[in-house]
Amino acid sequence: MDPYALPDGLPVPEDDGAADHLPGLELPDLTLDSSLGPVNLAELARERLVLYVYPRSGRPGRPMSPGWDDIPGARGCTPQSCAFRDHAAELDALGARVAGLSAQSTDDQIEFATRNRMPFPIVSDEGLELARALGLPTFEVEGSTLYKRLALVAEGGRIVKAFYPVFPPDRNAEEVLAWMSSR
Repeated sequence: MDPYALPDGLPVPEDDGAADHLPGLELPDLTLDSSLGPVNLAELARERLVLYVYPRSGRPGRPMSPGWDDIPGARGCTPQSCAFRDHAAELDALGARVAGLSAQSTDDQIEFATRNRMPFPIVSDEGLELARALGLPTFEVEGSTLYKRLALVAEGGRIVKAFYPVFPPDRNAEEVLAWMSSR
């Protein structure tokens, strides 16, 4: 199984309205560990931030959960992240900082960021603190609570756009870039 490619036939997530309340909310003064050390989300969002949130990235040599590809929106964390990496310079040219976030451990985030040469922080939110602060959508798998995939654009500390649901995940960065370029 290639973590960098999306297989055909993945189920498409439906918009359950779980992100409708996000535009207008302020990103919390929350410091979390990341692949680049501690980051404060409110500080990152002071000017312009693209924060993409994903369930769980794969790791070489570790099989995915049974049925992972059958969960709508679960598969595609690596392609989504790599697309944001590949478009980071264009987003930077629009004045946006970029960060990725999941409920994975800091060690997993560092391994992932190093292996994929991520130029921005990959944030660990094992305690789902951001989910509690903003009411972000989550789902359960094998006894773990994971984030549903979404992307947020914040300006001046406030969320101005929520991309949810995100599908296909490998095109999310282009969708965000197009939206930001049209403003």
